[in-house]
Amino acid sequence: MKVTETALPGVRIIEPRVFGDARGFFLETFQAERYRQDAGIDLPFVQDNHSRSRRGVLRGLHTQSPNPQGKLVRVARGEVFDVAVDINPASGTFGRWVGVVLSEENHRQLWIPPGYAHGFVVLSEIADFEYKCTDYYNVSAETGVIWNDPDVGIEWPVTDVQLSKKDEGLPTLAQIRARA
Repeated sequence: MKVTETALPGVRIIEPRVFGDARGFFLETFQAERYRQDAGIDLPFVQDNHSRSRRGVLRGLHTQSPNPQGKLVRVARGEVFDVAVDINPASGTFGRWVGVVLSEENHRQLWIPPGYAHGFVVLSEIADFEYKCTDYYNVSAETGVIWNDPDVGIEWPVTDVQLSKKDEGLPTLAQIRARA
């Protein structure tokens, strides 16, 4: 497996080994000891999630406070642009983001440690997005940052997005800083 560090501390791009031939392919999407040794992921996963979305759907940017979730994410079908944002006002990288294309072809995964906001936009007609979480979903702890906050400046590869009402009402980075 190939592990690439990003500009955000702890956020890593993981490229598992893929074994393929004329019949198709095989890869391990998670193996506790290998991911601990090679990718530094040493937290237990307690919940797996799967979402399906259409082109232009943007989900995020989500986090939980308290009960932040670490997420190991991947795309089983289709293609997305996946983003992590540092929303910790005490961090030296507060407000910075990293983005990576995850697809069924490149088999990449993104590890987002607890405390970062996370979101993605679908680039293909349909995308099946899977993620392992290190804490349980807690609706009362749900928060995040608005997807188009100019103080974050994410360079989304699409401009016409579909959002949930909940995601339309997420706070800005300035509002997060003011609460700290």
